Amino acid sequence: MVNPLVCVKRVVDSSSEVVLTEDGQGVDGRFAGFTTSAHEECAVELAVRIAAEDGGPGGSGATVLTLGDADAVEQLRSALAVGCTAATHVLADPQAYGPADVAREIAAVVRDHAAAGTAHDLVLLGNDAADSGDFQVGIRLAYELGWPVVNGVSTVSVADGVVTAGGSGPDGHETFRLPLPAVVTVLEGGVEPRYPTVPGRMKARKVPIEEREPVAEPVGASRARLVLPPPSPSTVQVLGEGPGAAPAVVDLFERLGVLAR
Repeated sequence: MVNPLVCVKRVVDSSSEVVLTEDGQGVDGRFAGFTTSAHEECAVELAVRIAAEDGGPGGSGATVLTLGDADAVEQLRSALAVGCTAATHVLADPQAYGPADVAREIAAVVRDHAAAGTAHDLVLLGNDAADSGDFQVGIRLAYELGWPVVNGVSTVSVADGVVTAGGSGPDGHETFRLPLPAVVTVLEGGVEPRYPTVPGRMKARKVPIEEREPVAEPVGASRARLVLPPPSPSTVQVLGEGPGAAPAVVDLFERLGVLAR
């Protein structure tokens, strides 16, 4: 049985204006909501599908994992509401943890769960963190566990102990096959994440969540600071007023290729 483990992170909703913390080490979420990134929503969907297809005696469904503060339980409940059957919460300040720290904590969960009788032969993660842009966790986790890894794919399936993953490459669609156990990082676009139903949310509230302390002190991200890109320049060109502006409008449409000469 695969028993996939999918990792998510509580991040600031980027649909509103992005504001950095005063030290430039993170995104300030005081004036915005929190969510799970689109990459990770797709990873959750894939984990739930794989667990359902691989169901049977001994299968325990998909487990969702997060490292975060107490509020991050909201993201765990959201994943439970759409089909994950178990959840693990590593209680820690995520701002203090760099990619290597997070990978170490996920690896510790994988090993401890295996020792307790629930082996996760597949770990799914979002391709990169929506807030800090970190993309190293999947690679570092695979190195920590000694497993193969494929990054930036949008479809994942499992059959006969082999993971088949697909995504867009520089020369078109690419397909990768690697043996279990394995680590895969997911880009959005390959699947449509399901929305939680009211019964799903009610059921998710009753699922006990495993709470853990970190296994080691964090080293940190060692980043200097995050920097917001400059706002895109906006210019306004007044073409004219009233009927006299018609020739200028036609010229503009021709330059844009909307009208043929």
